Amino acid sequence: MKKNRERFCNREREFVYEFKVGSQCLELRVPLRFPVQENASHLHGRLMQLHNLPCFIEKDLKEALTQFIEEESLRDYDRDAEASLEAVKSGEVDLHQLASTWAKAYAETTLEHARPEEPSWDEDFADVYHDLIHSPASETLLNLEHNYFVSISELIGERDVELKKLRERQGIEMEKVMQELGKSLTDQDVNSLAAQHFESQQDLENKWSNELKQSTAIQKQEYQEWVIKLHQDLKNPNNSSLSEEIKVQPSQFRESVEAIGRIYEEQRKLEESFTIHLGAQLKTMHNLRLLRADMLDFCKHKRNHRSGVKLHRLQTALSLYSTSLCGLVLLVDNRINSYSGIKRDFATVCQECTDFHFPRIEEQLEVVQQVVLYARTQRRSKLKESLDSGNQNGGSDDKTKNAERNYLNVLPGEFYITRHSNLSEIHVAFHLCVDDHVKSGNITARDPAIMGLRNILKVCCTHDITTISIPLLLVHDMSEEMTIPWCLRRAELVFKCVKGFMMEMASWDGGISRTVQFLVPQSISEEMFYQLSNMLPQIFRVSSTLTLTSKH
Repeated sequence: MKKNRERFCNREREFVYEFKVGSQCLELRVPLRFPVQENASHLHGRLMQLHNLPCFIEKDLKEALTQFIEEESLRDYDRDAEASLEAVKSGEVDLHQLASTWAKAYAETTLEHARPEEPSWDEDFADVYHDLIHSPASETLLNLEHNYFVSISELIGERDVELKKLRERQGIEMEKVMQELGKSLTDQDVNSLAAQHFESQQDLENKWSNELKQSTAIQKQEYQEWVIKLHQDLKNPNNSSLSEEIKVQPSQFRESVEAIGRIYEEQRKLEESFTIHLGAQLKTMHNLRLLRADMLDFCKHKRNHRSGVKLHRLQTALSLYSTSLCGLVLLVDNRINSYSGIKRDFATVCQECTDFHFPRIEEQLEVVQQVVLYARTQRRSKLKESLDSGNQNGGSDDKTKNAERNYLNVLPGEFYITRHSNLSEIHVAFHLCVDDHVKSGNITARDPAIMGLRNILKVCCTHDITTISIPLLLVHDMSEEMTIPWCLRRAELVFKCVKGFMMEMASWDGGISRTVQFLVPQSISEEMFYQLSNMLPQIFRVSSTLTLTSKH
């Protein structure tokens, strides 16, 4: 039947319209290719403008054109139906296969035949966890998570020690070989030893990687089973042992509070907070924070004091399945992996603690790679179609080569998202692709990195992310070319652009109060930090305090 359908598609028919202008009889002939993809009203408007037709025939021409398209389309459908019936009668099409195809299509598109959606294990576990984390059992959950974190951290420590010993031993072997180079050994011997060393390192890393993967999988299964069991036990009020199971000793609790307070005093960097109001008529209050800190400080767990409740994790856990999520923007290169730079550091932090709710960071990146591959394939096919039809200009060859060269990579300004429940203070990481151009001093508000920030803020509005941390200078580390004037210009540009994007938020989400944290690298000077702090209230409208005095 597809052959018959193709036979009637892409047929060209001529639309003929006769009209009189004074004593003259004129005729309009327009070739149309069926099926007509364009809207009849749009086609009618183009004909009127292209042929300078008189306005008094406009209504009649539109009716005639619409009638012609409907009649010819109906004839095509009739021919197609007749051809299909003939194919069935002649035995060209299997009648039973056709009937089963129709029955399947009808069942899939009709609501009364649709199967009720069964809740998945992830959804059930999410509901159970949300109930428990808002119950007295929350302290027990966080203690258990911390114990798992300590176990994985010790395993990672053992891995690092073993890898360090292997590298030291290999370094000594290589020094001995280099001393004998040109005497009893040749370059080939050195290369062979280097290959053996590399292979040994790979084998050891793979061994530890598999062990970590197996340990996290066991922890995740144990944790989820324990959470389900605890939730079921909580429903049984006669369970006397349950209160002892979830009880936390007060002295232990206080020790943890004081310890975390000391840790935060030691590690928290320079910080300034502002409250602003944005909007023309309906103003929305937002919180802004300027911090001198490392981006990964919001992800790392504190290793001190393994026992007790970890309060810095409590708020993150409470809001995991809520409408108040926390996000972070990481500036990465165009390769979707975790092999170098801040991507490797971030992946290392993610691996230190088992994620009990979402897939591992490596699995999420593999999914992103598949999605990017599919998207690039679709774009590539569309680009080829447009080139074949001759709609591209002279620079299309360069665009094609560039698209093929970056076939599996993301482009500057594009970003991908990973979800996490095992990080200290964030739930969502936006991996924003930037190139070396962000280090120059001449980027504008239309730069891909700036537009990427706009799209990230839009995602925050549509997916309940109310706190977002942004690198203010669009870099994670300072370099020599980043002078004081460079920093001031870059900060002013980002401040102004983010302000505009936040004003757009009112139309995106109806005006929800949000917290935006601007982070600058730790290597920036204290003087530079306070210059940026003084710039922020000049760009944003900071709320001023009102002092009321009574008259005597």
